[in-house]
Amino acid sequence: MMELDFTAIAAKLGKVLLEKQLMLGTAESCTGGLVAGAITAIAGSSEWFERGFVTYSNRAKQEMLGVSAETLEREGAVSAAVVTEMAAGVLKMAPVQVAVAVSGIAGPSGGSASKPVGMVYFAWAVPGQPIVTACRHFQGDRERVRVEAVRFVLGELVQKLG
Repeated sequence: MMELDFTAIAAKLGKVLLEKQLMLGTAESCTGGLVAGAITAIAGSSEWFERGFVTYSNRAKQEMLGVSAETLEREGAVSAAVVTEMAAGVLKMAPVQVAVAVSGIAGPSGGSASKPVGMVYFAWAVPGQPIVTACRHFQGDRERVRVEAVRFVLGELVQKLG
């Protein structure tokens, strides 16, 4: 079993968000709520975490976050354009000042030559600033890809806010 303890990084994120008096919201696809789970494992996280959207299907991305059908059709769910719209949707649908979004291909199937298993897109959003995206390729099985995606998105958020 892989190490799923995100306590240190989530606690550090909470400290930064509390100091800056910011609330966080998440939008997750391939991680299926693991980011929100890592955050809510921290006692007192309700002081800095508002809500998480698990939008695994394209329909959920559209209905819950306002991701456009055209973007999904043109770019695919695993794309910078879609995570950008997911993060923007969190800012629109929740009373938060910081949003993160994750969408990827955890495997073991579903990959292609252009979008292989392990490819994950991320977005970080703050009102009034351009949304920042990144793409990473993680190696390993489904569990490892998901765990590494959570570590990356939380670690990057600490860096970006710190």
